[in-house]
Amino acid sequence: MNWLQKNGRGLLVCLALAVPSWIIGKRFPVIGGAVIAILLGMGIGMVWSDKGQAAAGIRFTSKVVLQFAVVLLGFGMNLGVVVKTGSQSLPIIVCTIGTALLLAWLLCRLLRIPGNTAILVGVGSSICGGSAIAATAPVIGADDDEVAQAISVIFFFNVLAAIFFPMLGRALGFDTTNGESFGLFAGTAINDTSSVTAAASTWDSMWQLGSQTLDKAVTVKLTRTLAIIPITLVLSLLRARAAGNEAGSFSFRRAFPMFILYFILAALITTVALQAGLPASAFRPLKELSKFCIIMAMAAIGLNSNLVKLVKSGGKPLLLGAMCWGGITAVSLFLQKLMF
Repeated sequence: MNWLQKNGRGLLVCLALAVPSWIIGKRFPVIGGAVIAILLGMGIGMVWSDKGQAAAGIRFTSKVVLQFAVVLLGFGMNLGVVVKTGSQSLPIIVCTIGTALLLAWLLCRLLRIPGNTAILVGVGSSICGGSAIAATAPVIGADDDEVAQAISVIFFFNVLAAIFFPMLGRALGFDTTNGESFGLFAGTAINDTSSVTAAASTWDSMWQLGSQTLDKAVTVKLTRTLAIIPITLVLSLLRARAAGNEAGSFSFRRAFPMFILYFILAALITTVALQAGLPASAFRPLKELSKFCIIMAMAAIGLNSNLVKLVKSGGKPLLLGAMCWGGITAVSLFLQKLMF
């Protein structure tokens, strides 16, 4: 009951925005419900600054409901396909992460950006947005202002990716008969899981691909998310070395995104069920629920946005985020063309 009192209002607000976004997205698939929800949320968020008792539920929707949606995607996916997709995309993932971190290091020196801010923007761009920032911040001793600025930068480019990547994919001539190529592109080039799912859902809607693109993109993205663990471990060891300590502040439990395990478990359940003779269509309702939960999460993320504050916070972090994002996108496109 206490949980419902705390989060109920915010959940209802996000639900109220998600329903019309879902309906409009069905009628205008070229835009998609996820993009409509995030734009609607951003518009309302600009005039509704004090969310009061709804704030907790909105935060819950943007994080937990989104993770729940990703777990639901695991139902209907064969575990063998998940493993194959992850290993297939690994070279691109390693190269894009390396590119973003190298650019962050170089621009930190050239533009004289505070080290913690550069690290947070670098790992947020290269791995998984806010989750990577949240895992990295305590390791490097970042303060709240540095974390808030990095998250704002990442969020800005997440919104741009969710809106414009499907248009970019269309302009670049990605295959529209299946979601393989665009799903790989979205999973390796877009910062945060939320925008990966939004862009992939829009691509599926544009070309009536069911959840092909979404399945591919999420699997690639979750493989990429695992890089949180070695990155935070290395940063912890470097910080400990600089401080003259043998042990850093690395926490495996804090760094590891547990919803990935639940996603794999869902895929394992699906694999066993399919082998036992259950038709794949049995998982279709869960797929639809997953898409709706993604739209709810996009509405929450839009409501939590503060673009005015981001612009006022300074241009250097934004430039750093733009360079990292551009580098990741270029490397992803180049390697995909080279490999496939």
